[in-house]
Amino acid sequence: MEYGLQLFSVRDFTDKDLPGTLTKVAEMGYKFVEFAGFFGYSDVAVKAMLDMNGLKASGTHSGTAGLLPENIDESIRFHKGIGCSNYIIPGDDLSTKEKLDRFIEIVNEAQPKLLANGIKLHYHNHSHEFYPNLDGLYIHEELEKRTSILFEIDTYWAFNADKDPVAMLERLKDRIEVIHLKDGFKGGIGKSLGQGEAPVLKVLEKAKELGLTVVVESEGLDPDGLSESKRCIDFLKAAD
Repeated sequence: MEYGLQLFSVRDFTDKDLPGTLTKVAEMGYKFVEFAGFFGYSDVAVKAMLDMNGLKASGTHSGTAGLLPENIDESIRFHKGIGCSNYIIPGDDLSTKEKLDRFIEIVNEAQPKLLANGIKLHYHNHSHEFYPNLDGLYIHEELEKRTSILFEIDTYWAFNADKDPVAMLERLKDRIEVIHLKDGFKGGIGKSLGQGEAPVLKVLEKAKELGLTVVVESEGLDPDGLSESKRCIDFLKAAD
């Protein structure tokens, strides 16, 4: 099975040397990457880096602002330029009904335009979406009911919120195409794959069953992002 890496995992290197970091990620055995910023590089430059290393852009973590009417055309142009068909919102402040309503309005307006250009819109969860916000609304439930966007389930953050990530993948399988495979301990303590208590292997088995794209994320920088990312891909190679 092929795996990707969310480049937030190596954020201690990408901001200084994105081209060199992509080379090291490819050398580890990752086949695609999910971007967390472009550090001033143009779409042409990013595509050249990817091609040079035999990588694909499986997605980008891009903010809600990029979906606003004044910005969406540029977002579409950039994603097409790097050959990326997945725009993933990495989270947002949806702590009140007013903010949640406005967010839903934005994504419902943007999604058809993205789809018309071959780009799918996803939302990436943390843990707070599964608890009541300040107005008592469960954010993830509201997004499920009031939008048709896809969900990039971060399986560790779901686990951290006392949800069963395997059951969640099954329940939402028609709205999930890509997941974050991540490990850690309850309380928001991230670890490399195989070093925490999240049900990583059960999640991986379910992802394979459902044919999902698996993107690794490891946030601990222990002792640095490249070391963590290497431990993760080594764990996956052994598991396969």
